[in-house]
Amino acid sequence: MYHSINERVDNLNAELAVDPKNFEKQLKLLKSKEYEFCTISELIDSHKSNTKCVAITFDDGFKDNYEIAFPLLKKYGAKATIYLAPEISEIEKLSPEMIREMATSGLVEFGAHTLNHINLQNCDLETARFEVLTSKSRVEELTGKRCNAFAYPFGRFTDEVVDIVKTSGFNSAVTVKKGISEIVDPFRIMRISVLRSTNLLQFRIALSRGRYKV
Repeated sequence: MYHSINERVDNLNAELAVDPKNFEKQLKLLKSKEYEFCTISELIDSHKSNTKCVAITFDDGFKDNYEIAFPLLKKYGAKATIYLAPEISEIEKLSPEMIREMATSGLVEFGAHTLNHINLQNCDLETARFEVLTSKSRVEELTGKRCNAFAYPFGRFTDEVVDIVKTSGFNSAVTVKKGISEIVDPFRIMRISVLRSTNLLQFRIALSRGRYKV
């Protein structure tokens, strides 16, 4: 799980901004280990196969996902899923033109991350339903494609929120719970967080467990 790929950092997102050089080293390592890069939806569809898959994900929709990460994804033929919160206000966001280009590249799937990046555990169910449904429709408008994947902001959710996501037309939802995911529950998928301080040895160790990497 990534957020921002950027040499520059600010106080708000310091640990979330992975250095581009480190990101490229991580892609090189995955390539050398002969992982098959896939989107979250492809991982869900193929999880019963014997393929060694890795699903790269980005949360929030930082502009540098296009400016810095996307060229590296193309360089290594790596697929990724980006979870958009269309009305998030704290970051420099992807433009509609950037989103459409990435969505038509064959490398990037876009998922929803609520409309305003809110904590779904702390809001009423009516608000949660609005945030989930509206984010899905907005992502579909931006990409021109069906939105099947969801990410819980801050990793916060309740059983009722999971039910809302399930009945809103999504096929999967990711959390921030740390772990290699065997896709036992497609609406509570665990992920490995990659931060600015994550070195290549730590990244390599994280890859040493399990068959499906998220």
